[in-house]
Parts: sequence; C-alpha cells; structure tokens
Amino acid sequence: MMIEVGSKISVEDVVSVAEGRTAARLGDRGRGALRRSRAVVEGFLADTSTATYGVNTGFGALAEVRIDDAQLATLQRNLVLSHSVGVGAPLDRRTTRAMMLLRAQVLAQGYSGCRPLVVETLLEMLHKGVHPKIPRKGSVGASGDLAPLAHLALVLIGEGEAEYEGVWMPGPDAMAKAGVAPVELSAKEGLALINGTQGMLAFACLAQVEAERLAATADLTGAMSLEALKGSVRPFDEAVVGARPHPGALASAARLRAVLHDSEIMRSHEDCAEVQDAYSLRCMPQVHGAAVDMLGYVRGVLTIEINSATDNPLVLPDGRLQSGGNFHGQPVAAACDAGAIAMADLSSISERRIAQLIDPALNRGLPPFLIAKPGLNSGFMMAQVSAAALVSENKQLATPNSVDTIPTSADREDHVSMGMTAARNYAMVTAHCRHVLAIEALAAAQGLWLRELKPGKGVLRALNVLRDRVPPLEEDRALHEDFARARELITTGAMLRAALG
Repeated sequence: MMIEVGSKISVEDVVSVAEGRTAARLGDRGRGALRRSRAVVEGFLADTSTATYGVNTGFGALAEVRIDDAQLATLQRNLVLSHSVGVGAPLDRRTTRAMMLLRAQVLAQGYSGCRPLVVETLLEMLHKGVHPKIPRKGSVGASGDLAPLAHLALVLIGEGEAEYEGVWMPGPDAMAKAGVAPVELSAKEGLALINGTQGMLAFACLAQVEAERLAATADLTGAMSLEALKGSVRPFDEAVVGARPHPGALASAARLRAVLHDSEIMRSHEDCAEVQDAYSLRCMPQVHGAAVDMLGYVRGVLTIEINSATDNPLVLPDGRLQSGGNFHGQPVAAACDAGAIAMADLSSISERRIAQLIDPALNRGLPPFLIAKPGLNSGFMMAQVSAAALVSENKQLATPNSVDTIPTSADREDHVSMGMTAARNYAMVTAHCRHVLAIEALAAAQGLWLRELKPGKGVLRALNVLRDRVPPLEEDRALHEDFARARELITTGAMLRAALG
C-alpha cells in the first residue's frame, strides 16, 4: 500500500505508516504545491532590501534582527541546533515514524516554502528505517512542538542520533548506512521543519485508534460482567435509550443488545425480585456513549490537523508571506484532554464492575473473589487492586493540561497549550484503560464459568476466544500472564470481532 503526502490522509493512514504496513511518497499534488511555495520564498530572497520573518530574520523574540544573506544557511542550521533541547526517554519507533510522516504531510501542503528535496529526504528516511532519537519532553506546544521537531530535523541535516536496524548510533552514521544524503538547509527550511503540532499529533493519532476500539470493547466486557452478575438487558431497550438519543448512547446500547441476544442466563432470572442494577451496569449506554461521542469530537480535530498547514509564517497562494498562529497546539491539546477524560471514565466504570464481581455482598451468589475455595485461594482479589491503581492514576493523568500555560521566549510566546503533555497523557490513559478492560474480561469470564448457564451468543463467542488462551481459575496462579493474553486479544480486536460476529 502507498499513500501520497500532500493529498488528504486519515488517522488510519498515519497509524499504518507508523507500524510499517504502508509506505508514503510525495505525490504530484504535493510536489507542485512545494514548487509554487518555494518560488515565492526565492522571490523574497531576491529582494535584499526587505526583512522577512522566517527568511532573513531571527526567530521568536529575535524576530526583528536582520540576518545577512551570506549567513542564511547558517541561520537555518543554527535554528535546528539551538532548538534541540529535549529531555527524557526517546519516543518509541511507532510514534517517531508517525511524527516523520506528519511533518512531511504538513510541508507538502505547500504553505512552508521548502524545496521538494526536504520532503523527499524525510520520506526516504522513513522508508529506509532511519528513525531520529527524539526526547519525549521539552515541548510546551506553543510554536508547536519545537524541541521534538528540532530533534527530528537534526538527523535530516546530518546531526543528532538515530535508530537504524535496531541500533542507536550517530545520525550521520545511520544516514550513511541507509544510503540517505543529509540536506543542507536553505532559507526558511529550518523554520519549516520545526514549527507545528506533529509531536502531539503523532501521540494522539496512535492513541485515538486504540481508544475507539476500547470504547467498543467496553460494551463487550460490560456485557460479560452483566451476565455474570445476573443483570438485566431491559435498560438498553431501544425505546428507553432513544428517549435521550445521544449518538454514542444509541450505538453502545445497540452493541449491548447484540452481544446479549439469546442469553440463557437472562432467561433464568427474568422473574427475580431484583428491580434495578447498579449504575455501572444499568448506565453503560449513557457512560460508554458519552465517551464515544467525545472520541468522535477528537477524531474530527485530528483529521483536520493532519491535513492542515501549521507552519509560520505561511506562504499563501496569493504570494504573501504572512505570520499567524496556526502552529499553536490548543486545538489538539484540548482534544487530547477530552480523549483522556473519556478513557479515564471508561476505565473507572469498568473497575466498578470488577469490584461488584468479586464482592459476595454484591455479586448475586458468586463465591468471594470468584474462587471456589476462598481463603486457601485469593482468586481475583488482587486483580481488582491492580485495576484500582490504574484507575486512580488515570484520574490524575486526565486532569486537563490545555488549561495550563506558562510564558516562554521573553513573553513573546505568552500563552502556550501544553499539548505534548496532553497527548502523552492521552496515550498513557488509553494504555491503562486497556489493562483494566482486560482484567474485567477475565473476571467476568470467571463469573460466567461459575454460573454454568450460557450467556448471550455474542458474549459466548468472545468467551470462547478468551478461553482458547486463558483457562478458568480453579486455584491461584500468577495472573499477570493471564492479563497479558487478554490484553493481546483486546489489542488485536479478536474478542470484539468474535462477539459482533
């Protein structure tokens, strides 16, 4: 498969390239846009009497300092070097590759004024597996992700460090081994490489695809818990949920009804004295649905951002070189905060269902901690503790970052987005949610095994997939290995696909 930068690409395209399943090239549309914008920059360079920001001036608070023409190449190189101030562990390979693709996509929009050579070299690095070492901290998301993008650009110009064929090495060595020639930057190109939101956007795109899958998976694990706890499907009635028709709630209720269809367990207690289930069971469409709706908003923001120009100044189609604020990370930062909140809530309600499953006062006849011989065995006691720890951490991580700001660059950048932090937290909360849902799936499966009657057909199909990898818990064993197997089935979507038939 192949995508063309400069044309519209999707969140899924970004993930596919990041994972090495799809290649990317510079398409004709992008090449033409790059040539047109570069011609505009060359025109400004020819006018030696005018100071033009980004072309022959300093940057940030030094924007009024005019640079001699003979020093313009040094100016662009110095910009990349001086902004390479990141700290902390390097980004993983997937996030780095997503960031490389996204930066190429921005440049190929034709608003940045760089030569096609810059984009072609970046894509060649991506294709040949030269992955710059990019520290994960040091961006406030103001002029975008300046420090992370500068570390990306370092290797492009023959500096920095990179991973090649699984080994970290100096950037020039990685480029030489891969047969990629570094670029000597020309006017405007250093600035074009580092202005924008592609660090936070890379994290967000990778988290988004998983978050959407987990939101649907939460309906499945919730349905499994509902069956194990002898809960009722009636609150998910189409007429009930339709009386308050939020799209996410409607979708969640429809999934719940589908996987719970034809349940022996449901039929076995149709005439019981129980009137209402706890909120974590009864309100799944409303809570899960709210997360689905929030994730829909996040996807919309990311799709726009992927295909936008976030450089500064912009080379406009009418020939102007205009400063603006498209680099500011606030749209992405706010969206990442929303995504983190959605995933934190999904993990929180899941943990409450786990707590009900293990509590003999709440689990409607199941043994304490879901184990046949409690006392001698602890069963799922500590599984719920792990879920609680993750949920507590998620509550801290989901505290919005986009409402924070701290002035930088001598107060020129006096309002910042903290978007990179928001995006990293979105990714971390999403990963934690995956762990919690895996624990719920295992606990619910144990409850269903103890019930003996058959659950709904969709739940049963998912249960069979899980049981192929994880046997019931008859006596204590190290559950972390079970957690890993269940997480894999959630990550690949195997259980969800089976359940939805």
